[in-house]
Amino acid sequence: MKLTRIGGPTVLVELDGWRILVDPTFDPAGRHYEFGWGTGSTKTLDPALTAAELGPIDLALVSHDHHADNLDDAGRAMLPSAGAVLTTASGAGRMAEDLGAGRLHGLRAGESITLPGTRPGLPTLVVTATPCRHGPPFTRPIVGDVVGFAVRRQGEERVAIWITGDTVLFGALRRAAAELDVDVMLANVGGVRFGISGPVRFTMTGREAVELVGIAAPRIATFAHYDGWSHFVDGERGLRDAIDGSEASVHDRALWLVDGIAVEV
Repeated sequence: MKLTRIGGPTVLVELDGWRILVDPTFDPAGRHYEFGWGTGSTKTLDPALTAAELGPIDLALVSHDHHADNLDDAGRAMLPSAGAVLTTASGAGRMAEDLGAGRLHGLRAGESITLPGTRPGLPTLVVTATPCRHGPPFTRPIVGDVVGFAVRRQGEERVAIWITGDTVLFGALRRAAAELDVDVMLANVGGVRFGISGPVRFTMTGREAVELVGIAAPRIATFAHYDGWSHFVDGERGLRDAIDGSEASVHDRALWLVDGIAVEV
């Protein structure tokens, strides 16, 4: 497997010939985006690669479509060229007019889809949506639905890669982490907060990510969506401090990705 971090939540996963893109965001830095209910964020870093530089994409995994830090204008524009697109059930309803039903699939947590290889030599993959909660319980009607993705080769129980999606640490996520047999874990972190909502957090902090890695015990744990936007409060510093202070069982699994550089894992 090869991982290329592009910026924000956007990562290219190359798995057995499959080219899988996580949460496409390719807009340049500098723009402010409104997320609704008085929240918003400014993009502070350019993507390391453009969509054109990436080349063809077999599968796009969109954890949620309604926040521009996970699917922006340029990311949305490249989706019609992807072989298949997986997102939330509610998101698939919103995106159906632009993408059509054939290549677009909506999943709820716990649901799976089998994706045969569309090119010679590509194995069949099974993708299962995993639970996310993008903030405290009372914020779900505001922040909307989010899912993570557990990607397996058909016939194997071990998860090749688990993408957590944007989520806080909560019971269903802990249970999923304990139940999954994970090779590579890609966790979205950052500790998102907004002035209007005070101390309420909408994604995991570094310490919470460390706890989740300890539960899942993947071979490799790596991280995304902790920098490049103004709404990250815990950010890279919080994540690095948490990993540096973690037990060896977590610290030794952690892998830092450098934007734009493909890393074998």
